[in-house]
Amino acid sequence: MKKDKLSRRSFIGNTSLMAAGAVAGSLTGTGYAAIADNIERIVKKGRINQSVSKWCYGKLSLDELCAVSKKMGIKAIDLLSPKDFATVKKHGLVCSLVNTHSLTKGLNRIDNHKQCLEQIRSAIDATAEYEFPNVITFPGNRAGMADDVGIENMVTALKQVAGYAEKKKVTICIEYLNSKVNHKDYMFDKMAWGVEVCKKVGSDRVKILYDIYHAQIMEGDIIRTIQDYHEYIGHYHTGGNPGRNEIDETQELYYPAIMRAIAKTGFKGYVAHEFVPKRDPIESLAYAVRICDV
Repeated sequence: MKKDKLSRRSFIGNTSLMAAGAVAGSLTGTGYAAIADNIERIVKKGRINQSVSKWCYGKLSLDELCAVSKKMGIKAIDLLSPKDFATVKKHGLVCSLVNTHSLTKGLNRIDNHKQCLEQIRSAIDATAEYEFPNVITFPGNRAGMADDVGIENMVTALKQVAGYAEKKKVTICIEYLNSKVNHKDYMFDKMAWGVEVCKKVGSDRVKILYDIYHAQIMEGDIIRTIQDYHEYIGHYHTGGNPGRNEIDETQELYYPAIMRAIAKTGFKGYVAHEFVPKRDPIESLAYAVRICDV
């Protein structure tokens, strides 16, 4: 290749960052409080309702993340608690998914039902008051339990709260996580497990949180899974694999095609970015927002 020509990888990387909104570089050293004023809107098409998980952006306050997100065209902030709702609302944004109970000690054990269901109901009340859409739940770890027993216990618990969720117009989302890298022994690590739970509960207010990063590690075949099971999916998370970092050309998932598959199903919920930036966080978020705006 001639010296005056860029490599394909360099070209993709450079043009991606320019197209993302050119928010990095010139913002270096300005401080996060001033960043939002320099960002132009990135979302143009808006077929995907984009959100972003606060825990991935520890250097930004919730106020700052909301301001940056609003300017980019992101509609929501993910995985917050009721104490954060007023801040989100102030910026004209939504909390797309609300925290509830423990990830490792969840609804697959009857001993956990009372506490977990109390926390779910409390979160549903707060979520409904602000007219936000979703709360999260988990089965917990296996600890030797058979999958079919976990399914039955999960269904027993969710049937106790599904009607309440329907009344309050809030969806309970069961998260699919990988048990290979990040969450050893977690029970819901295959899509079929969660689909079976949803079928047995039989409520439109009990759905799956399909985390694409986790699903790629466990089963792959992301687009076909979305096509086949979209009716059971109430929420999505993004993340690059390997590493759960930027969803760019450094990793194995091609998010524009995945987003087109989601949009084609008619999905009207939220797709939340839940990757941990290794580089400039605002630049990385801007790039993710652009490539998911399909």
